[in-house]
Amino acid sequence: MRLISRLEQDSRLDAAVSAGQRVARLIRPGKVRDVLHGVWLGHPVHPMLVQATTGAWLSASILDLTGAGEKAARRLVAAGIGAAGPAVLAGAADWSEQHEQQMRVGVIHAAGNITALGLYAASLAQRGPRAARLLRLAGLAAVSASGLLGGHISFRLAGGANHAEEVPHLVEPGWQHLMPAADLPEGKPVRQLLGEVPVVAVRAGGTVRVLADRCSHMSGPLSDGELADGCLTCPWHGSVFRITDGSVARGPATAPQPAFETREVDGAIQVCLPGAG
Repeated sequence: MRLISRLEQDSRLDAAVSAGQRVARLIRPGKVRDVLHGVWLGHPVHPMLVQATTGAWLSASILDLTGAGEKAARRLVAAGIGAAGPAVLAGAADWSEQHEQQMRVGVIHAAGNITALGLYAASLAQRGPRAARLLRLAGLAAVSASGLLGGHISFRLAGGANHAEEVPHLVEPGWQHLMPAADLPEGKPVRQLLGEVPVVAVRAGGTVRVLADRCSHMSGPLSDGELADGCLTCPWHGSVFRITDGSVARGPATAPQPAFETREVDGAIQVCLPGAG
């Protein structure tokens, strides 16, 4: 774990990060990139796609250990290679919109996956079953090590996690005072604290909308973002949320922003978060 943690701080990886990010961002923001992020699914799609490749390759090694058949093992290897393409594209799209520590570890994660892919491809080129099995075993070791790094990015560094998930657990249930109504101008996002929870309030067309301020993607401050066409854009990575209900209009975010009910009482804005507490 200490070795992996050192990767997070290794600035020598930054050149590779910059180069890889430029390539990954050739897929411009839009429908294709949102599909790769998993906006349609509600959470990142990359971990799901990875299962097809690693599952096929692991199954090939099980066949090798049981002596069940070289031909079947090769078919599984080929299936895993074929499934790797969508997984790589989805992973690259997610990785290119992360923090620098996550991206540094991600470079090594990608290198491990490329190594595994090369080893499995080489195993298909081998005529001798012994050499092919050894290459498949080496490929399994490489993809396993890479998987450890992927887990570190996801769970230790919270890459792909919903960074607004804790809001309903921190907000008191029921209606609460937020701010004087006169302090909220038309069309300008305003940051306020609801207890210890930052929220962003917007008056649009005379209607007050309030969302959790920290972007669900990477905790960016939505109150510093641009308001246009009924949506707030995160200033960090460009995620777009509808102010009416907090839903995702464009990734890389996949989880919606907690959206508060609002009302004005005696010149004050009050808010209530459904399901809070």
